[in-house]
Amino acid sequence: MHPNPLFRSEDHALMREWIDRAAFGMVFLTTPEGPRVAHTPFIMRDENRLRFHLARGNALTRSLEGATALAVVNGPDGYVSPRWYDNRDTVPTWDYVAIEMEGPVRRIADDELDTLLYDLIDTHERRIEGDRWSAGEASEPMWNGLFKAIVGFEMEVREWRPTFKLSQKRTPAERAAIVAGLAGNGNEALAAAIGGNAA
Repeated sequence: MHPNPLFRSEDHALMREWIDRAAFGMVFLTTPEGPRVAHTPFIMRDENRLRFHLARGNALTRSLEGATALAVVNGPDGYVSPRWYDNRDTVPTWDYVAIEMEGPVRRIADDELDTLLYDLIDTHERRIEGDRWSAGEASEPMWNGLFKAIVGFEMEVREWRPTFKLSQKRTPAERAAIVAGLAGNGNEALAAAIGGNAA
C-alpha cells in the first residue's frame, strides 16, 4: 500500500468493483520451502469472501489451509511523464490501482468448488460477445478429470489495503493532459481510471 493517505480508500464497493473487473490476481504465502506466489482467477462472494482455485500440484496448495495469506489484484498502471505537467522541473511517476487483501484461508468442499467453477464460467462467458460456451459441453470424463486436478479455497478478507494512485495531487488541467497523453499512447485503461476519478 502506498504510504500517502490521498491514494487510499475505505470504499469497499469500489474495491470489489475493481476485483470483479480484473477477476485475476496473485496469492502470496511464506511456506516451509520459502515465499511463494500463485496466479489465479478470483471471484468475490458477499462482503469479504474471496474464492479461487489452484492446481493440486501448486506449491501453495498444501500450505494454504488455515494460513493467513495475502491476495493482490492489480488494475491498470503506467508511466506518467513530466511533459504532461505545467512545470516540467520535476520527475516522472507511475500511476496504478492495486488492491491488497489479507486474511485466513480455508479449503472449500467439492460442492463449493463446483459452484465456484460454474460462477467463474458464467461470469466470463457473459463478457464475450456471441454464442456462449457452457460447462455442459465438456464431457463428464473431461470435467471430472480436470476437477480432480484442482483445489478450491476461500479467503476471509479481514484487512483491505487499496492503492488508487491516479495523479490526485495534480491540477484538473494537468490531470486532463495526463489522461490525453496516456490515451494517446495506448493506455486507455489507466486514462479512464484517472479521468473517471475512480478513487
